[in-house]
Amino acid sequence: MNETIQKFGYPATEVATYDHWIVLLRPAQVTLGSLILAAKSDATAFPDLPAEAFAELAQATRDIETALKAVVEYEKINYLMLMMVDRHVHFHVFPRYNGEREVRGIDVADAGWPKTPDLGKALTLDAAQTQRLVTCLKEHWPQRG
Repeated sequence: MNETIQKFGYPATEVATYDHWIVLLRPAQVTLGSLILAAKSDATAFPDLPAEAFAELAQATRDIETALKAVVEYEKINYLMLMMVDRHVHFHVFPRYNGEREVRGIDVADAGWPKTPDLGKALTLDAAQTQRLVTCLKEHWPQRG
């Protein structure tokens, strides 16, 4: 796994893996259920990904939205490609909602609603919280062939 994936807590934060992508729980929860959707390749520019990665992106995003809808009941969803510090291709995925959401004893408000996500107001998860949210998301992840 590339260094960007490692930085976001792999393997403890791994929720799902695909041939070209991996979904990780974002250690700093801007909104409850914040994820990282990272390309497994060493590409540092989006158009450098292989065509198969773009095709698989459709399945990965469908699965993300299905699981997050079940767990967080978001109202909108934001995919932000913020590759300013972490150089490998990845998206920050923020389920958006008015107010707070609670899952397994973890409460997070969407401080930026209804505007852009407030990246400065994030809950940094401890190991136990991370495990609880990863487990919850895996339990709601769509089954694939």
